[in-house]
Amino acid sequence: MSHTEDRFINIEIKLAYAEDMVDSLNDRIHQQQKQIDQLEQLCASLAQHVRNASQSSGGQLPHERPPHY
Repeated sequence: MSHTEDRFINIEIKLAYAEDMVDSLNDRIHQQQKQIDQLEQLCASLAQHVRNASQSSGGQLPHERPPHY
């Protein structure tokens, strides 16, 4: 093989690894976005729960002693 052909083969190998890495990173970003969406939904649900609890108790959250006292 010639020097030029070796260089092309090396570039193709590096390109294949780069494409694989991009695909891998894309999958990870997709998973993280799904997790972020779930966490945002949970936060919204918890905020609504706190609002409902404060409205039902006259605007104040109950102040209970923690169970370890």
